[in-house]
Amino acid sequence: MFFLFVLANFLSPSANILLSFLENASVPVVLMAFFISWVVCWFPIAAISAIIMGWQPTKPLQPEQKLPLIVTLYLLAPLVLWGVILLCKRSFADYGLIVNISLLGGLGLGFGLGLLSLGVMFAVQYWLGWCDFEKSNIKLLPSILLPILLVALLVGGIEELVFRGFVFTELERDYSVWIAAAISSCIFAVLHLVWEQQETLPQTPGLWLMGMMLVMARIADQGSLGVAWGLHTALVLAIATMDTAQLITYTGKVSEWWTGKYKKPLAGVAGIICVVGTTLIIRLFSVL
Repeated sequence: MFFLFVLANFLSPSANILLSFLENASVPVVLMAFFISWVVCWFPIAAISAIIMGWQPTKPLQPEQKLPLIVTLYLLAPLVLWGVILLCKRSFADYGLIVNISLLGGLGLGFGLGLLSLGVMFAVQYWLGWCDFEKSNIKLLPSILLPILLVALLVGGIEELVFRGFVFTELERDYSVWIAAAISSCIFAVLHLVWEQQETLPQTPGLWLMGMMLVMARIADQGSLGVAWGLHTALVLAIATMDTAQLITYTGKVSEWWTGKYKKPLAGVAGIICVVGTTLIIRLFSVL
């Protein structure tokens, strides 16, 4: 969309017709234009990255190969969204991103709540005998914690800006708050299937509920993305850290549908209860 803006202003007067069309376009058109532009802009970078990494189409991407692709994809999102803002006469503030002390306070609050929720979930599972903590692997944390935190901040921030910021706000122009929340959360959940279908599919309902929780967090934060960003960052940080350092092992005492299919908390009953419980806490504080 940014390139359309450049063309319209510098290359051809006829492109102004396209600008006028997009400026007054329906919400589905605006959303599709954004996602298509995002992928088109990212594709050359992804192709070059794949060649450099020596990726072969017959082999699945390894975690270390996915990371550069994810980072470049996410770094492009604000630039493409900036194009949407120029075309549709919006602002980042309309999408909940206002850089101030309040945003940082919400970020810290959400981060703390996210870590607390996951801590309680795993503590209960440990108490029930569903999992064990590998204390010997704690020594791995100093070397991995900072890089994972930076990635978690990036992933959490960009996904909140795109899904709870841009997508939810645009849908809310045509639909009620909860319909917009449900649709944006559905888009959020389904698009996670792009990276890994087998392990992500069982998480889809949990990802949808997570999206609804994060919408609630934005509403509770008076439209700011701070709390939602903090929550999202904490979830990514905690899960990625435990996976990388292998801090948790499951005992097999109960079915993995309780603890999480493929060791993914959102694909199990425990993770769903954690998300629902966190949502209730957010709801409680939003009405106080």
